[in-house]
Amino acid sequence: MAPAVIYGAQQPDEAPLLLNKAAAKADLSNGTYETKEDYNGDYRFAPIEEAQVSRAMIKRYFNMMYERAISDVVIIGAGSAGLSCAYHLATSRPDLKITIIEANVAPGGGAWLGGQLMTPMVVRKPADRFLTELGVPFEDEGPFVVVKHAALFTSTVLSRVLALPNVVLMNATAVEDLIVRPDPRDPSGAGQRVAGVVTNWTLVALNHDTQSCMDPNVITAPVIVSATGHDGPMGAFSAKRLVSMGLLKELGNMRGLDMNRAEPAIVNGTREVAPGLIMTGMELSEHDGSNRMGPTFGAMMASGIKAAREAIRILETSQVVDGKIVA
Repeated sequence: MAPAVIYGAQQPDEAPLLLNKAAAKADLSNGTYETKEDYNGDYRFAPIEEAQVSRAMIKRYFNMMYERAISDVVIIGAGSAGLSCAYHLATSRPDLKITIIEANVAPGGGAWLGGQLMTPMVVRKPADRFLTELGVPFEDEGPFVVVKHAALFTSTVLSRVLALPNVVLMNATAVEDLIVRPDPRDPSGAGQRVAGVVTNWTLVALNHDTQSCMDPNVITAPVIVSATGHDGPMGAFSAKRLVSMGLLKELGNMRGLDMNRAEPAIVNGTREVAPGLIMTGMELSEHDGSNRMGPTFGAMMASGIKAAREAIRILETSQVVDGKIVA
């Protein structure tokens, strides 16, 4: 069993300093304390004040919000397409500040299970190459592979994304609207460009009809990637908003299930659907009127990767100042 460990007094912005591995009694009067990893009834934690917990969270979270008020890329939705996009984008361009906004408390979208609440995940080739890159094991069935539990993929890509230093995730946060400005690339001056997102806590967004006005926050970014999925409580948000703001005549509406048509349509159709707004994953089926694919997930991964490449293309061909494309 590990011996008790003695730590010195902790400064507000410093990690605990390891002083001595020998067991000793706590002496808070001189700033030392004892911990012990003993699973036979003598497990001892370092002491803590409740206010320290609050300050540790508040300082980091609100510093993150302050720093990411201007981001390089905002990804709306942390499902399989959004996370695949974030991973490829962040590893390809570690200089970019990538901010993911997820309305649910739990990221992952519908990729925690396969079809009809069963656990295996089917991925058609060649999208299995992304599984190999992540180190997710699978069984090879010829034209497709099977991951034993969908959560194995989702938890792996989620942990890999969150470990990247240039990525932050704000979950339990809803995108309520899009920032739209005149497009400097349109010589007529009439064009509009998506230039950021309008955010609020999801619980606030769900209760606007029950309370007085609760105004939102904003994040500016030259590129927005929308991966909000097909129609649902928070689904197809950007596609529907493009219609209501007059940037899209009407939704194509998702067609019936056809795996062989659906998956290539989603990957090949991943693009900048409006200036500044890239659409990926199943949200595209609502925007374009393509088929749904049901419980196969390769298109979500590949569409996310293509969205990342589209974002890089836009950034590399644009002049960006203070989070805005100016030329």
